[in-house]
Amino acid sequence: MLNRVDLTVIGAGIIGLATAHRYLAAHPGKSVLVVEKESGLARHQTGRNSGVLHSGIYYLPGSMKAQMAVSGRSAMVDFCKENGVPHEVCGKVIVATRRDELDRLHSLQVRAGENGLEAELIDRKRLVEIEPHCAGIEAVYVPSTGIVSYDAVCDALRDRIELAGGSVRYDTSVLGIEESEEGARISTSTCEIKASLVVNCAGLRCDQVAQMVSASEGNRIVPFRGEYFEIVPERSHLVKGLIYPVPDPSFPFLGVHLTRMIDGSVHAGPNAVLALAREGYRWRDISAVQVLEHLTNRGLWKLARKYWRTGAEEVWRSMNKRAFVRALQRLVPEIRAEDLEASPAGVRAQAMDADGQLLDDFAITQARNSLHVLNAPSPAATASLEIADQIVRMIDAH
Repeated sequence: MLNRVDLTVIGAGIIGLATAHRYLAAHPGKSVLVVEKESGLARHQTGRNSGVLHSGIYYLPGSMKAQMAVSGRSAMVDFCKENGVPHEVCGKVIVATRRDELDRLHSLQVRAGENGLEAELIDRKRLVEIEPHCAGIEAVYVPSTGIVSYDAVCDALRDRIELAGGSVRYDTSVLGIEESEEGARISTSTCEIKASLVVNCAGLRCDQVAQMVSASEGNRIVPFRGEYFEIVPERSHLVKGLIYPVPDPSFPFLGVHLTRMIDGSVHAGPNAVLALAREGYRWRDISAVQVLEHLTNRGLWKLARKYWRTGAEEVWRSMNKRAFVRALQRLVPEIRAEDLEASPAGVRAQAMDADGQLLDDFAITQARNSLHVLNAPSPAATASLEIADQIVRMIDAH
């Protein structure tokens, strides 16, 4: 069966759905097909994250992450209001528990101003008013941070896509792409598709799809698993909102933190350990192909040499619950091991370039008749509507 459409989007995570939605809004009457290899929406990064509406405080001023997180958070809040998606702008605290963290904390407040954000440097007395059980000598309070169910956002996006005449096809894996002057021909596990343009939003598989048309530019996805615990309901009162540590400059992740979800539950995590499969949500999820890819990735060996100590600590916290608890107790000393129950893990699709550097910003490449989102880790869910607008502008320019 041959399907002819104006636009095919690969991947029904939040960026793929947002792209289809924004394209149809800008081009009424065009035909759009979203193909997804899973049997439902948002089965990977989108549906397995901490549900935070990020403010944009951490990111380099002028970067796509900084600009799109700030404007994307506002756009996402508006979208949630318009579509009845539960959300809350609850604010968060970034907490210094040691004096040697104060310079980095103060630098974050300066960066907030550079990114156009309100951020208040607060003392312990004010911190305890916001989070009564939180330890810390100083903190930065960021009122614009919020929480949302990104699964519910994706449901709303799908409804808007279908209302505009687009469609989503599940259980459909992309097997190959051929580009020509007329457009692109996509071979899938269920059908053949001929599209004027293809947008690759395949997340954990985006580099593999991009390689089909030589558009990966030497970048490859390195999957990092983030493991979570949930605080048992009778102890969830220990966390009122969002509590983050001051980021460790020796590691490219935010560190274990505490997040109240939109359903009222409280999640702790994530750590960051190298996954042994693209969808490696457990230690026993091992792909021989992925392990071989890790072993032959010279860039990954460079990264391991650079971050071996911090990486070893992350693995230890993964293997040892008490070590994970000790990291949380720096923020909330009353948390005990028996307060935590295992919660589903997520896998971050982090791109690495040919030199072994982790890409620090969003990245989109182009081929003859296709665009490829090659790096969209956090805060991509927050920024998804803005990323989609950028993709639509690139389509129009193309």
